[in-house]
Amino acid sequence: MHRLCLFAFTLTLIVVILGAYTRLTDAGLGCPDWPGCYGFNYAPSSLSDHDAAALRFPDSPVDFTKARNEMVHRYAAGTLGVTILLMALWSLRHAHRHLRKVTWGLLALVCGQATLGMLTVTLNLLPLVVMGHLLGGFTLLALLFWLWMNTRMPKTAYREPASFHGMRGSGLLALAILVLLIQIALGGWTAANYAAMACVELPVCQGDWLSQWQWSAFHPHGVPADSYQYGVLSAPERITIHVAHRLWAMVTALVLLSLAWQLWRQPLLRRWGVWLALGLLLQLTLGVANVVLHLPLLLAVAHNAGAAFLLLILTGVAQRVWKIREGVWLEAHYFPHVGA
Repeated sequence: MHRLCLFAFTLTLIVVILGAYTRLTDAGLGCPDWPGCYGFNYAPSSLSDHDAAALRFPDSPVDFTKARNEMVHRYAAGTLGVTILLMALWSLRHAHRHLRKVTWGLLALVCGQATLGMLTVTLNLLPLVVMGHLLGGFTLLALLFWLWMNTRMPKTAYREPASFHGMRGSGLLALAILVLLIQIALGGWTAANYAAMACVELPVCQGDWLSQWQWSAFHPHGVPADSYQYGVLSAPERITIHVAHRLWAMVTALVLLSLAWQLWRQPLLRRWGVWLALGLLLQLTLGVANVVLHLPLLLAVAHNAGAAFLLLILTGVAQRVWKIREGVWLEAHYFPHVGA
């Protein structure tokens, strides 16, 4: 089960990054149908395949690169679904019965993700569905990381270490997770509405952005359209979304820095505080670089991966605090003085 969890977690991270790459290369509709691609189980490449695709979907010419990107993402996601199904079946064994609810819950989440993936295509990149699909992927990633951390640790129980005095920042940790999830959602909303390049200057945005603020930019259904590819919102609405993402990034930075300081004050959690501070610094740098350099593909994908990294750090901190508060220290070899 531990190895399956590690494989599923690694594969989920790959799927999340591939999803970002697919979205950023405008390949979300690289295949106009689902789960196949122009009626094939692969990206059509030969002339005969293109002729057949043209007959089936005359309004959607084949772009092999986009179709390939989409199908690679789908195959990776399908492999992840099979892996989590194996985890759920493996949990039926007596030795892993305590993991049944978790693994079957993960399987239900994967099925929900598959449904959102289908709706992403059939509803032509409706922003609400695209953002929901993104949040579902991040949620799955965090849950698998939590599960992997639990299955990798021995079951030896220790008395609560005297060096842990109770983390006063537990409420701050919950707040940090909530704030980060909102920021990830805003990032997904920015990408889904093609608002990443609505502002191309720092620190302001298109002069007096406040006078252009439009709350309609956050309407869940948006503007009715046949297709939402390349965005359908007005320029002021896209500026509003971009600025909201920037402003909330400042809130997120303040909260995460406060949490990193709290973690630094706890010897058993100090390393997590360092990683959180470094991850935040890297993420802010990538965000600024994406604006200054006009959203280069590599940096844009790295920005998505950076958000996943921050979420994994917070998940790891939450799991560690939970274990310590149970009075169970499961990695004593990292802190020999605890065992002594």
